[in-house]
Amino acid sequence: MHIEVISTVNEAREGRLAQRTAIVIDVLRATSTIVTALEAGACGVVPVETVLEARALGRSGDLLAGERFCRKIAGFELGNSPYEFTPEVVRNRRVVLTTTNGTRALHKSLRADHVLAGCLMNATACAKAAAELRRDVVLLCAGSHDEFALEDGLCAGLIISKIKSFCGQNVETDDFGTAMHGFYQHAQHNVVGTLLSGTTGKRLIKLGCSRDVERCAQIDCSQAVPRLQGDTLQLS
Repeated sequence: MHIEVISTVNEAREGRLAQRTAIVIDVLRATSTIVTALEAGACGVVPVETVLEARALGRSGDLLAGERFCRKIAGFELGNSPYEFTPEVVRNRRVVLTTTNGTRALHKSLRADHVLAGCLMNATACAKAAAELRRDVVLLCAGSHDEFALEDGLCAGLIISKIKSFCGQNVETDDFGTAMHGFYQHAQHNVVGTLLSGTTGKRLIKLGCSRDVERCAQIDCSQAVPRLQGDTLQLS
């Protein structure tokens, strides 16, 4: 198995995704929120690229959710904080979600054979699902404001470590993947501090959302593996 890591959504190209399993990573916060929503009982999460598209796709009973530049979109029921997606709010409801980077990355991955949503919260379960699909893997880090996000790279390194544990010596990585694997090994004992020190973490702290960072830094607290089926992420 070969694993490639793409540093930002803008670096994603069709040829790098075809016939592979894509794992989209947006730790702060889109993929962490998607995992939380589905684990809380949402019947599906529809990722869309624009606010207008979200409003157009919303049906009676749906929840519109999303953010722009870390702030909740005006008129939407929910933002992009995992704490908002409780069972009381989302159970048996469809969520239409648009975010600055994460949902764009999911759309960029549509040429892959399989598309999974990964984060620190479901890293081992996501790695196991990817290993069982027996395809080469692309880890697509969504990034932040079109730049590499430290927290996504950390998660990529963790997922690589877990895939290696499942597949043994039959795993090769590209250079960036090797670097992210090393980064995770260095930072694994201070995950919360690492996320809080990154650009996105600092931005969320300024907005009063530091507890979101701490929530998203929880490793393997979930077994949920969102998989794109048609236009909707559902539990595999």
